[in-house]
Amino acid sequence: MNFNTHSDLEGQHAFLSASKYHWINYNEEKLHTTFKKFLASQLGTRLHAFACESIRLGIKLPKSRKTLNLYVNDAIGYKMTTEQTLYYSPNCFGTADAIAFRQNFLRIHDLKTGETATSMRQLEIYMALFCLEYCINPNDIKAELRIYQSDEVFIHEPLPEDIHQIIDKIVMFDKQIEKMKNGE
Repeated sequence: MNFNTHSDLEGQHAFLSASKYHWINYNEEKLHTTFKKFLASQLGTRLHAFACESIRLGIKLPKSRKTLNLYVNDAIGYKMTTEQTLYYSPNCFGTADAIAFRQNFLRIHDLKTGETATSMRQLEIYMALFCLEYCINPNDIKAELRIYQSDEVFIHEPLPEDIHQIIDKIVMFDKQIEKMKNGE
């Protein structure tokens, strides 16, 4: 049999894919709700790319209380680096939406385009990864973590001991994973 080629679809996944088979049990209402979330996720990806490009180009958005405008304009104003990977190991790394470190002050901002409740834990993990990657003791710096969502800015000043706990867990879990990889 000569199978049809679909080279234009390589690397893509359909919403109704076999590998995400749970949709087979959806009713129309569940399909509608789930597809709306899927579209919102796609929009979020596009908004992040737009924000990243605006920040890299230094193009501020009109001054307003809108989430995207606040995020982009603050990142430009604080001269932040956007989409920065923070790396500890192949088992633990992440990408901060925007980050800056000057005069022993770490700033990490996160753009949230959805409605789902968020947590500063993600940003605390980014801070821990930053400290691990650049050999910085959390006690020796100050930090401000911000989440931009629903036209609000949530600000958190993490405690060094909380970041130390995350660092310890990253190091411990990374060692455990490496042991498991080696069949120990």
